[in-house]
Amino acid sequence: MSEPRWSMEGVPTRPGVYLFRNEEGAVLYVGKARSLRQRLFSYRRPGGDGRLGVWFLEREAASVETIVTRTEAEALLLEDTLIKQHKPPYNVRLKDDKSFLMIRVDLDERWPRLKFVRAHRPDERKGKGRSRYFGPFASARSVRKTMSDLHRVVPLRDCTDNVLENRSRPCLKHQIGLCSAPCVGLVSKDEYATLVEKAIEVLAGETAELERDLETRMQAAAEKLEFELAAQWRDRLTAVRRTVERQGVRAKDTVERDVLAFVRRGEWAVVHRLAFREGRMTESRSHRFKSRLPDEELLHNVLTALYAPGRREAPRELVLPCQPADVELFEDLFASTQFVVPSSGERQRMLDIAAANARAELERATDDDEQATTALEQLAKLLDLDPSQAPEVIDCFDVSNMQGSNVVASRVRFRGGLADRGGYRRFKVRTVEGQDDFASMAEVVGRSLRRGLDEDDLPDLIVVDGGQQQLAVALQAREDAGAFDVPIVGIAKARAERTIGKRRVGRSEERLVLAPDIEPIELPRHSAVRHLLERIRDEAHRFAITYHRKERGRITSRLDSIPGVGEAKRKALLRAFGSVVGVKQASVEQIGALPSIGPKLAQVIVDHLHDRSDPQAPSA
Repeated sequence: MSEPRWSMEGVPTRPGVYLFRNEEGAVLYVGKARSLRQRLFSYRRPGGDGRLGVWFLEREAASVETIVTRTEAEALLLEDTLIKQHKPPYNVRLKDDKSFLMIRVDLDERWPRLKFVRAHRPDERKGKGRSRYFGPFASARSVRKTMSDLHRVVPLRDCTDNVLENRSRPCLKHQIGLCSAPCVGLVSKDEYATLVEKAIEVLAGETAELERDLETRMQAAAEKLEFELAAQWRDRLTAVRRTVERQGVRAKDTVERDVLAFVRRGEWAVVHRLAFREGRMTESRSHRFKSRLPDEELLHNVLTALYAPGRREAPRELVLPCQPADVELFEDLFASTQFVVPSSGERQRMLDIAAANARAELERATDDDEQATTALEQLAKLLDLDPSQAPEVIDCFDVSNMQGSNVVASRVRFRGGLADRGGYRRFKVRTVEGQDDFASMAEVVGRSLRRGLDEDDLPDLIVVDGGQQQLAVALQAREDAGAFDVPIVGIAKARAERTIGKRRVGRSEERLVLAPDIEPIELPRHSAVRHLLERIRDEAHRFAITYHRKERGRITSRLDSIPGVGEAKRKALLRAFGSVVGVKQASVEQIGALPSIGPKLAQVIVDHLHDRSDPQAPSA
């Protein structure tokens, strides 16, 4: 194509937003500009041949629509709105990571300890309640090394509550000076609280006094020729300094700064953002997405996605690997922000760190893609398919209930071996009374397939969580729905060694069930296809359990609405009888026997649950 199919005639020089559309009118790409005419001309390749510099626009764009705004700020707001509305395939849409790598100290515990956690929005969680969060850290390895070094300075326990409560003598870590042994009373409550305060000070970066104290002790021991003791103080001092350094890359100034670097491989790109506040790194996050935009255009999109109004405020300084397209627009919009493209010095070092993190994330993601491809090829072989026909879209179902109440199910969808959350579905089982997992599985598989037929959205393979019986009912549901061409398999959990009658049956591995009347295939422990199917099955189970807990939470509100029943009494009732249904089946005498309830309130509870006091109340 030598000339674009859309005309530049009449395009204004004012600020605004432009939308590229294909032949069907679908929006391909949305952009903003300080001067619409100048921006659209920039897409033409240099040299005057008239072709477009972005290949997908040259091949697919049939028209361009422009919307004029009064200011550049209005253009930014409108662009963000249109991207959310149309979800154009070639715009960069960043999805924030779900969690940060943090260290948490729960001060409500009798003997607090350092915990490695993934916390949401650490800036919002810090200081709330009686838990303190420190970080974020750049990697899990960094967190673990920090915790290891900190234990050399402040010997807090690192065992679980269950281990702590069942010990009768100190562990080996106490003997080598890494634990103060609160489990057997070798440290008082006040002494341990002092250690916790010292750990918090170190994690918060307040180490000057501690470093001076350790250095004084080291020098005093050296003067007395107690070199072994001096070496111990030296090691602790080194550990303190390493702990603070690992928690974040330290800057030499206190400028509010974000550092953005990206790496690319094929159509995949990873942008990594380091945020520095008050001289310390406060955030380290990667965003992975598909994009075939040129580097400058991609960076233009990333800045829009990160700093659009209502998301986050642009910092005083942005360190970038190159200037974004139409940089003047951003300089006008973010008047207090300086855009820096370094070539050396500390800023270049920060940019190198961000690029290294982006590279590591891209390599990890690429490895995941390669493993998923290998697993799908192996699965195709097990299903007697050609490797080129490996199932691209896999749905997995799981049923969750508690003693037959609130039966729900989940469907998760994996595309190309990776989770596709847009294909996740939740089901309330409608036609099954009580606990019948087989009938529940048949219902949800049938409902999903009928909807898939209606919407032309059938998977290439269905996996059910279970053995031959679950597979049999799922196959019957497929026949009833008329989706005859969708293959279905089951994955049965590994079984421990057990005794059946007088015969001892050995342990089995995870098994792939291909048909109800065929012996399942045992999957090797370290095979790629086993890891893929386990991941899919476990995700379906997690999704179903999450939904079931949500539904259970709605049921407990029935108790909350009873006059005189607060949170403490509600918990006591559920602990005693297991569920709202159990409470409803209990007698007045059984409920009244509970501490803090009494016969009068017990009668109120029974009347309420049996609708004697409120004829409009919903059934339990």
